[in-house]
Amino acid sequence: MCIGIPMRVVEISDGRPWCEGRGRRQQLDVMLVGDVPLGSWVLAFQGCARRAITAEEAAWTNDALDALEAALAGETNFDTYFADLAGFEREVGTHAEGTNR
Repeated sequence: MCIGIPMRVVEISDGRPWCEGRGRRQQLDVMLVGDVPLGSWVLAFQGCARRAITAEEAAWTNDALDALEAALAGETNFDTYFADLAGFEREVGTHAEGTNR
């Protein structure tokens, strides 16, 4: 499985950014996203920045990746990883009840 990793631009050398995220530091190819300023966030996949993301989206993605690691380790309580969804009651419409109105 391939998963994009949120990375923050921490340095620019020879026109290419050095980025850090989830314990990794790597120089990324940014041909798909163009120039990225220091401090900005990108979603990195196999050595390439696939798209620019906001700091908030980076935090959400990191929370989801933390939850995945926890699930793989056998943890079953995910409220701490998805605090914005904890206690959320999903509204179910008629389509979920088997009717097609």
